[in-house]
Amino acid sequence: MPKLKTKSGVKKRFKLTATGKVKSGQANKRHGMIKRTPKQIRQQRGTTVMADNEARKVKAFLPYGL
Repeated sequence: MPKLKTKSGVKKRFKLTATGKVKSGQANKRHGMIKRTPKQIRQQRGTTVMADNEARKVKAFLPYGL
């Protein structure tokens, strides 16, 4: 059997934690920050852990993890 290829876009955008959860950048941080409250801007710093149902879709593109 040939090896499976990892989706290169997924490889650049997501990381797996040690327990197998998917880490991703925060959503809704690209533009329009003047409209957002300071609290929302603070809380959206850094990364977040994806929900399980969405993480399943990402893991399908990472056959061997990262």
